[in-house]
Amino acid sequence: MPLEAGLLEILACPACHAPLNDRTAAETPELVCTGDGCGLAYPVRDGIPVLLVDEARRPR
Repeated sequence: MPLEAGLLEILACPACHAPLNDRTAAETPELVCTGDGCGLAYPVRDGIPVLLVDEARRPR
């Protein structure tokens, strides 16, 4: 279930403050940082983004 557009507009990557790409419609819902060199993927659990760097998946 995609996040509301208004919410996505105000959310940013806690590590680098870049905008986030909504991938909540995928099998593993997450918000992915669009910043160059960052690319952290933050999980979305029960429709709630978990924007903690310690919980983020590192880019491969």
